Amino acid sequence: MALARICFRLQRLKGRGSSEFLYYPTICVSRLTSHQLSQFFTTAKRSTLSSAIISKAKRLNAKYEKFLEINFPRFYGIYSTFFRGFRLLYLDFKEVHGIKYKMANKGLKYNQLPYREMEKLRQFRRDVIKVIPVVLLAIPPFANYIVFILMYFFPRQFLISHFWTHDQHQEFKEIYHSFRAQVYPDAVQDGIHPEIFQLHIVAKLFLGHPLAIRHIDSRQAEIFSRVMFLTPHMPSFILRHRIWSHIMEIRHLDQALNSLGLHELSEDELRNACYVRGLNSVHLNAAQCKDWLIKWVQLSKKLKDSEASLLLHSMVLLSTNYLKKLPEKSK
Repeated sequence: MALARICFRLQRLKGRGSSEFLYYPTICVSRLTSHQLSQFFTTAKRSTLSSAIISKAKRLNAKYEKFLEINFPRFYGIYSTFFRGFRLLYLDFKEVHGIKYKMANKGLKYNQLPYREMEKLRQFRRDVIKVIPVVLLAIPPFANYIVFILMYFFPRQFLISHFWTHDQHQEFKEIYHSFRAQVYPDAVQDGIHPEIFQLHIVAKLFLGHPLAIRHIDSRQAEIFSRVMFLTPHMPSFILRHRIWSHIMEIRHLDQALNSLGLHELSEDELRNACYVRGLNSVHLNAAQCKDWLIKWVQLSKKLKDSEASLLLHSMVLLSTNYLKKLPEKSK
């Protein structure tokens, strides 16, 4: 409080005569006890010492990074990607914390959020589940070198996209899509690419047995779990519940996306939206992604919640033969 009074007096005396400016701080400081003065100067010394230590650490770290970049360029690439990934993860955490706070403060539910906030929560939840073991492993002293080894030999298996290079991001998305595409023929037979109006006509068939999510058998539950990047190694009733939960999550995203407007999405957001819904968008251009996503949203917004199984099947129906439908010059 004494220090605050000093600052207040100094602020008020700006613009007055120099003698008065010097006199009042002196009077104010003279009223402080010796203990308060000691605390003030000790705090100032500590602050200066902390700044000097931080500055020194930054210089040493910069020299270390320069040494790695010159002498071990490949390791430096992994090293820089590692710390960039943690920075991105921290920024995501702050953003998600802000979204959660807004939801609690305004009494909002997940499906009432704007599209980007909804998508951020969905992706962050998946990322955290995968990255927690890596973060815990990196906590002990020098354990981060073990993480570097994992990054080098098993980046796809152990790390999330924050820790991938741009080339790895493209490569791994193709690999993951190939895993789910392997079960596409088991979900539906290969054939022509359906039109949206054709899917609307058969929507009622997905309300009951055997196509509704609650009625699909254990084998189909495993297949659609793989389609949605969910583990298939669980009891069937749990798989059906998780499939329903995730397809409804996508349905809510579709509603928010329809409100936002597809024209508001960047090219990366278009690609990611298609990829989440079953289409391998790695080699598609923005126009192709937008064309596919428009049709998907047209289907989704006309379906009822009870017809969500058709949306689930459409992850395969609208993706399996899409590339075959495209003219050669547009591929």
